Amino acid sequence: MSTDPNLAIFQAERRRLAGLAYRMTGSVTESEDILQQAWIIWSRQRPDRIESPGKWLGTIVTRLCLDFLKSAHRRRETYIGAWLPEPWLQDEAPDAEQDWIVTEDVSIALILTLDKLTPEMRAGFILRDAFDFSFDEIATVVGRSPENCRQLVSRARRRIAGAEMPAQIPTQDAQQITKAFWQASRGGDMQALLDLFTEEVEIHTDGGGKVPAAMNVLKGKDRAARFFVGIARKGLVRSQPFPPLRRINGSPGVVSVELGDVVQTTALDIRDGRIAAVWITRNPDKLRHLQGNPAIC
Repeated sequence: MSTDPNLAIFQAERRRLAGLAYRMTGSVTESEDILQQAWIIWSRQRPDRIESPGKWLGTIVTRLCLDFLKSAHRRRETYIGAWLPEPWLQDEAPDAEQDWIVTEDVSIALILTLDKLTPEMRAGFILRDAFDFSFDEIATVVGRSPENCRQLVSRARRRIAGAEMPAQIPTQDAQQITKAFWQASRGGDMQALLDLFTEEVEIHTDGGGKVPAAMNVLKGKDRAARFFVGIARKGLVRSQPFPPLRRINGSPGVVSVELGDVVQTTALDIRDGRIAAVWITRNPDKLRHLQGNPAIC
């Protein structure tokens, strides 16, 4: 049986291209759409005439992402409340079909830092570090001079240096701390929450103006603990058993399901046995790609 050389090449690059698109857009849904557009363009090419298919595809995906970001910027100007990327859930099964994106460097902290960069800085940084593009090659993608691209990447690296990767902690420890947080936050246990949080803990809740969520990032353990105690006392959370531990953008967390629908994802940044950040995504538009997943719902 003959095989399609275009498909074979695209499949070999797909996970890396997905990582590029996700880091550029912060959206699983848009990344999938962009990869589909890239495949349509690639399927019409003669791969034997392209010196580096990986870089060629990286260029196409980056340009599609830049086009998306132009319109996304206008939408973000009116976005209500804190913004978080669409949660990406890592499948625990080895080589799972759903594990379509690279697992490295997609932490929420990194995506939030990338989101503060200009689209050109973001593109230059990712192409340089993930695809080993030269500055001349980056220049052709973003429409800047090679020297300007060198400066863009340098500035991006300085800013990215402050975004820590999720701490890798044993599953048993992650399970214990995540379960303790689940119980304390739903039970409104002030002291337990204070004991779990670092002094400078940050709480990010993204409702997109469509469901209740904190409008701003909450900083500091006292304020964070009072936030969860207030939610519990108002009866805004249901009493439910602790759900299975998940890996959300590489961090331990849980997926909240009610009446068969995913209503929230909660990811934790755990460092030295304490919670340094809580990322809660409630915007239904950002949970759409998780609905109907039999492993979750």
